[in-house]
Amino acid sequence: MGAAHAHRLYVGGGSIVHRLAPEAKLAATVLFVFAVVATPREVFWAFGLDAALVALVASVAGLRLTYVLKRLVIELPFLAFALFLPIVGRGEQVEVLGLSLSVSGLWAAWNIVVKGTLGVAASIVLASTTTVSELLRGLDRLRLPRVLTGIMSFMIRYGDVIADEMHRMRVARIARGHDPRWIWQVKAVASSAGALFIRSFERGERVHVAMLARGYDGVLPVVDDETGEPRSWLIALALPAAAIVVAAVAWAVR
Repeated sequence: MGAAHAHRLYVGGGSIVHRLAPEAKLAATVLFVFAVVATPREVFWAFGLDAALVALVASVAGLRLTYVLKRLVIELPFLAFALFLPIVGRGEQVEVLGLSLSVSGLWAAWNIVVKGTLGVAASIVLASTTTVSELLRGLDRLRLPRVLTGIMSFMIRYGDVIADEMHRMRVARIARGHDPRWIWQVKAVASSAGALFIRSFERGERVHVAMLARGYDGVLPVVDDETGEPRSWLIALALPAAAIVVAAVAWAVR
C-alpha cells in the first residue's frame, strides 16, 4: 500500500515539469482553469494564446501532441451535448450550411468546447507528469482534510485490485466455456458481479482489521509534510499568471 503507484496516464520523465512540487502543479492547474473560464468567449485570440501556453508546457514535459489529442477523447460526451445547443437554442437565428441555428446556442457551444478542451488538456498535462502518490501528497500539503485524501488513496489502489480480480474471473469463465457474445449468458456475468462484490467487501474487512492491528486510527500517517521550494512555485505559477494576464487584456479590449 505504501509503494509508489503510477496510473496509466502518467508518462515518466525527468523534465522540469515532472520535478515540480505536486502541490504547486495542482494549484497552477486550478488557477489556469479559473483564468480560462473567466476569459470572455468573444475574444478568440485569447483562447489561442491559452492553447499555446498548454502546448508549451506539454512540449517542455516531453509529451507528444498526438498523446494529448488521444487523451482528449474523454470529453467527447460533452462536445456531443454542445452540438445540440445551436439546434435547440432560441432567439436570433442564422443560416449555416442550410441549417437554421441559434446565435446564442452557437456562442454557448463554442464556450463549452473551447474552455472545456483547455481545462481537460491542462489536466492531462498534470496527470501525465505527476504520479497518484504525488498528487495525494500535494493535496495533503494543500491542507485538504486527510480523511478525504485517505479515502481517495484507498479508492485508487483498490480500483486496480478490483479490475485485476474482474480480469481473472473473466479468464476463468472463458476457460469453462463461457462465450460473452450470447445474451442468455448474461446470468454468468451477473453471478460474477455478485461474487466480485462479496470478495471485495471481505477483502476490505481483512485489510481494515490488519490496519487496526498496526495502529491505524482513521487517518493515514503523513510521510512528507514539507511544501515545495519557492522556485518550484514560481515556475508552476507562471502558467496561470500568463493566462490571467491574457484574460485581463481580453476583457480590456472586448
